[in-house]
Amino acid sequence: MLEDRMPAASSATDWPAAYPQGYAVVDVETTGLARDDRIISAGVYRLDARGEVEDHWYTLVNPQRDPGPVWIHGLTSHVLRDAPLFKDIAEEFSARLEDRVLVAHNAVFDWQMIAREYARAEREAPVRQRLCTIALSKELGLPLPNHKLETLAAHFGVVQQRAHHALDDARVLAEAFRPSLLAAAASGVRLPLHECRPLTEWTDRAAPLIGQQASGGYGNYRPSSWRPARSRPACPYPNPGRYEVGKPLKQGMRVAFSGDTSVERDLLEDRAVEAGLHVATSLSRLTSLLVTNDPDSGTSKVVKARQYGTPVVDEAAFGQLLADVEPASEG
Repeated sequence: MLEDRMPAASSATDWPAAYPQGYAVVDVETTGLARDDRIISAGVYRLDARGEVEDHWYTLVNPQRDPGPVWIHGLTSHVLRDAPLFKDIAEEFSARLEDRVLVAHNAVFDWQMIAREYARAEREAPVRQRLCTIALSKELGLPLPNHKLETLAAHFGVVQQRAHHALDDARVLAEAFRPSLLAAAASGVRLPLHECRPLTEWTDRAAPLIGQQASGGYGNYRPSSWRPARSRPACPYPNPGRYEVGKPLKQGMRVAFSGDTSVERDLLEDRAVEAGLHVATSLSRLTSLLVTNDPDSGTSKVVKARQYGTPVVDEAAFGQLLADVEPASEG
């Protein structure tokens, strides 16, 4: 039994008071990994404050387009044709997520996919925080050779039955999360919680409709990361240095972004480039400004900004600054 390998549960008196009161362990299968891909199935395990399973839920979702890598998730156009649309299951999904921390393996991917589907449905997901089990395993110093879900599962003796099936992946993650949570509580580890912000402004590209597969067989599927690097022209202006509070931005300043934004990141970056700023993918001593809505998070950019003394502003302040960027110095 998995319980035989779990650390002893903390008593009521020493359970960390700052820990959340409930969790929704989520897995979504999708048509691909890009921003314009769609959710085709979702599994949710609701857990109480100490990681005990309360219930679980699963649904297929009609993506209204080609299903993508069928050889991975096994969901064909025929299977998905009569499935509900996301807007039709959004209310039930919300009931599963409400007042809970969303837990997922590589949580930023699952959250962004979910946030985008809610935006398409003109609704808002009732999620305020997420926890990535990859980040938690690093906080705990688990001796894992890699950060795949199957590796985490094997570490805790959890047996996968149907890899890449949303409900079984959610079950596996829930069973691996509970001992991780108990170990964190016993050691007084601060949980790596991150703010979740719903999308209020975003773009979508057209994709093949379901049943209308491209000549390659699976349309828009691209085996890439969630946010593949975008090729941008070099900034034509020299870096004038760091942003100073109370003064305008100046063309050529290097701007980095970290964490969730209400306006889709690509749109924010495009606007920064159009204003004459240099969008940096990493943070260094040359970075003029970091834009983040979660300055207390432990992301590498936030940590480096703290170390280097890089100025930090939130998304709303950055939007105001973009309205009046000072031209670069001549000569």
